[in-house]
Amino acid sequence: MSSVPQPSAELLQRAGAVRLAAVELGQTRDGERAQALEAMANGLSESAASIVAANQEDLERSAAEGLAPALMARLKLDDTKLKAAIAGLRKVAKLPDPLGNRQLHRELAEGLVLERLTVPLGVVGVIFEARPDALIQISALAIRSGNGAILKGGSEARCTNEAVMKALQDGLKGSGVSPSALALLTTRQESLALLRLDGLVDLIIPRGSNELVRFIQDNTRIPVLGHADGICHLFVDASADLDQAIQVAIDSKTQYPAACNAIETLLIHDSIAPAFLSKAIPGFESAGVTLRGDPASQALGVKQAADDNDWQTEYLDLILAIRIVPDMDAAMAHIRRYGSRHTEAIITNDQASADRFLAAVDSAGVYQNCSTRFADGFRYGLGAEVGISTQTLPPRGPVGLEGLVTYRYRLRGQGHLAADFASGIRQFSHVDLPL
Repeated sequence: MSSVPQPSAELLQRAGAVRLAAVELGQTRDGERAQALEAMANGLSESAASIVAANQEDLERSAAEGLAPALMARLKLDDTKLKAAIAGLRKVAKLPDPLGNRQLHRELAEGLVLERLTVPLGVVGVIFEARPDALIQISALAIRSGNGAILKGGSEARCTNEAVMKALQDGLKGSGVSPSALALLTTRQESLALLRLDGLVDLIIPRGSNELVRFIQDNTRIPVLGHADGICHLFVDASADLDQAIQVAIDSKTQYPAACNAIETLLIHDSIAPAFLSKAIPGFESAGVTLRGDPASQALGVKQAADDNDWQTEYLDLILAIRIVPDMDAAMAHIRRYGSRHTEAIITNDQASADRFLAAVDSAGVYQNCSTRFADGFRYGLGAEVGISTQTLPPRGPVGLEGLVTYRYRLRGQGHLAADFASGIRQFSHVDLPL
């Protein structure tokens, strides 16, 4: 961590203010937090024109600087995307309260009652690249779950992020929830120093490149939630419906190729490969997809060769690697070796094969006969997501409100002493009570 600077006095003060606001926020009622989100949505709607104008400024500057096409696609926040983000924010406001849910209610002994209740994490720090709509999603989920949030977007989205944050905080001013619960960092120095705010920040969520995520994981003591790669696979099984398989494959690659849930590798059972590729290659080519294949798929019409680097590359672009495999075992072996535990799918009409694939493939999302692009918090009905986690410990997959709460044990007694139980004067009853 020697390359990470110590936080400045100003950053410590701002983080401390977020922490205090989060303590107050965590004690608010469900309706108060839902009302705050409606106020945030209204603030965004009232500032829509200035937000879109700020985004246009970012787009023009980034294009002149040669920003990668995948990042340009993520950077764009036009009126349509902004309205969708506002709709998502309002949906989060209507979700059930994630706080105060009693998960355990147990009488340990007469008059000694234990509860386990959901509570906020505290303060989340989120570092993201290019996507200003992520600022809206994360802010909404943080406030709804009673958490403060310190957010740092990429420099390419500086104008948009500042306009969005101003709108969110303006909306909060009349809501009863302190605008100080949200803070936006604007410099690289601040984002690096954020990694040293253990004690003030409870969770770091990186959303961006492999390099960004790895750097954060290696340079903070704060727990990190996220994924470094989104190398997703689609396996076309021997019994697949050809037309369905082609449609799902094209959607999984082209519907939004810059997303982490777009497929990067297509695996095809050798018995169906000739028929599939004869139809699929023209479809991919008409959609502008560059195909790179192993020797077997090249023999069936794929023009460019794939090498080992292609199997482990997250293109985030209209490029797709293709490999022909002899059976499902080989497909699953490929996924185990090269996958990032994000999202994998199988196209098959053999339910036994589908059940085996869904049970054996260890990824956050495993699908049958549908596009990998459904790996998304909004599409899961979570309202929004703070990110996608590919770790095996929970939360896993798209992380919504449930990923921003923890729990606390509360024990109420009447002068009970541990010594009485140790000596046998009193006995534990351990009777579960209604939740």
